[in-house]
Amino acid sequence: MNVKKRSRPLLIFYLLVAYVFVQFFWWTYLLLDLNREALALREQLLISEAFDDAEVKRIRAEYQDRVRSRNWMIAGEGAVFVLLMVFGIMRVRNTFKKESELNARQKNFLLSITHELKSPIASSRLQLETLLKRELPREKQQELVANALADTERLNKLVENILLAARIDNKSVEAHREDTAISELLGEIAEQVRMIYLPRQRMETDIAGGVRLMTDKTYFHSIVFNLLENAIKYSPSGSLIRIMLREDQNRVTLSVADEGPGIPADEKERIFGKFYRIGNEETRSAKGTGLGLYIVKNLAEKLGASVSVKDNTPGGAVFEVSFEK
Repeated sequence: MNVKKRSRPLLIFYLLVAYVFVQFFWWTYLLLDLNREALALREQLLISEAFDDAEVKRIRAEYQDRVRSRNWMIAGEGAVFVLLMVFGIMRVRNTFKKESELNARQKNFLLSITHELKSPIASSRLQLETLLKRELPREKQQELVANALADTERLNKLVENILLAARIDNKSVEAHREDTAISELLGEIAEQVRMIYLPRQRMETDIAGGVRLMTDKTYFHSIVFNLLENAIKYSPSGSLIRIMLREDQNRVTLSVADEGPGIPADEKERIFGKFYRIGNEETRSAKGTGLGLYIVKNLAEKLGASVSVKDNTPGGAVFEVSFEK
């Protein structure tokens, strides 16, 4: 039903285009036919005025040249019109398609944000109610409190992502760079993510020591957190997520590798679009907002870095962010 609703405006557009072309060719035919009729009437007039044969032939040839010239003019202007129409049709069609895709993404976003907001809220509420209603050993109480705090942090990161995406759209994101101990910061972020999401997945770090970089700590944190969250959400339970940090003379490279289903080649550029997620929200098992990779790419560009994705071996994806030193 939704597909039919989205395709209805495009169908109406195609019908209007077909009507315009039919009318164009019809009026072109009428103009050419009018030229032929005018030539025939001119010949009859010449004959009725009793010009001699040589004069009739001369005037007829002259008029035929004029008619031929007009026909070429009509054909030339018609060709220009058709080319402009085809160009306009393609632009309008692409606009329709982009609008339709954006509407679908926004619908998916609304569906997913409902789950993403309700899940940590419901979990935190359940754990807090358990603490209120039952007498539990101190260790169990601490475990429930830690889980509630983790859910609260998930909710906080989700709200931060939504606000950050809005700031990116409004072009109000400004980087405040400072000399940062990247190795230590990356280790802290990895530990924070581990506390929120594990033991769902195993996490392994391979971080070069003593790496420093002029960067914005807040945006670097957001880039790493979103890459790790993306890897966790799209990886099977118990799989390995590997974080690496490497430094050479000119660049610092951060990579996050997972053992998930991987990303098809034709999707590798599109996944960085706002709200874009592979598949349909109603049938997809992994939940998310479609904002994480959009934020990663935009913040990386703001920090003068580049983002790429490639296939992992034997399966999964590897996201790399390369910072200039």
